[in-house]
Amino acid sequence: MQLVIASGKGGVGKSTITASILYLLEKDFVAVDADAEAPNLGLLLGVREWKEEREHIGAKVAVINQESCVRCGICYERCPYGVIKLLEGRYVVNELTCEGCNVCGLVCPVPGTISLEERRSGVIRMAETPYGFPIISAQLDVGRPESGKLVTEEKEWARSLMEERGLSHMIVDSAAGIGCQVIASIGGADATVLIAEPTPSSLSDVMRAHKVVQHFREPAYLIINKADINPGFRGLHEWAEREGIPIIGEVPYDPAVPRSMSVMKPVVEAFPDSKVSRAIMAIADRIRDILNGDRPGRV
Repeated sequence: MQLVIASGKGGVGKSTITASILYLLEKDFVAVDADAEAPNLGLLLGVREWKEEREHIGAKVAVINQESCVRCGICYERCPYGVIKLLEGRYVVNELTCEGCNVCGLVCPVPGTISLEERRSGVIRMAETPYGFPIISAQLDVGRPESGKLVTEEKEWARSLMEERGLSHMIVDSAAGIGCQVIASIGGADATVLIAEPTPSSLSDVMRAHKVVQHFREPAYLIINKADINPGFRGLHEWAEREGIPIIGEVPYDPAVPRSMSVMKPVVEAFPDSKVSRAIMAIADRIRDILNGDRPGRV
């Protein structure tokens, strides 16, 4: 089974809860950190060394042949992203911000002067966690596109690892928001667990993330993190009730969480008797039900 954990908004504790859930589950899975722009699941799981790395080549940037360039400036005028600059009498492309759209190549009056060349988009890597399961992660290079393709390749590598080792599940820690990385994470999954905190902004963003889940016709579940920081706010409960989304856990705010992060351990390992750990342990039981094909009800 492929299970995705998403949020729609950054900073709600998605990766922190994910790390603890992974620690508690039976090690019959591969974990995927699908936030290629800011991967941190490996840090929360104490990964200090990557066993294998693979470059992802796919980004394209425009390159101007200075020998055949006639300095007409048409590419400079037409570039929709403003990445072509005039420096010391020559038109040059800023490769960090070029989107590879090839408008400059289409409008250039001298054929062959502007071409698109491939560049590295990032790196995909695999490690063995200290807890007995593998993790696949990725790191997008600065200024490069194709974060969604990186996530897709991560999942392909994870599938190969599942077949090779006879693992049953893939658990994906999605990026925040609803962009390419999130779409690539949720697409093809069997279920999505959404994490939100009791604030209007988090409600707004998790509603958008749920629309992506609905597009792929997948069942959704909800975890409310820091559930006690805004006790008068009932928006998440009311929305979940309207949409028929089971709330499988409410996690209280607990200073044990940042302390566990400082020692690079899941909070359920570092502080197993804390109130946040007890709440996550109950959630892990419901995640097991989901992985077994059951649909747990509301807590």
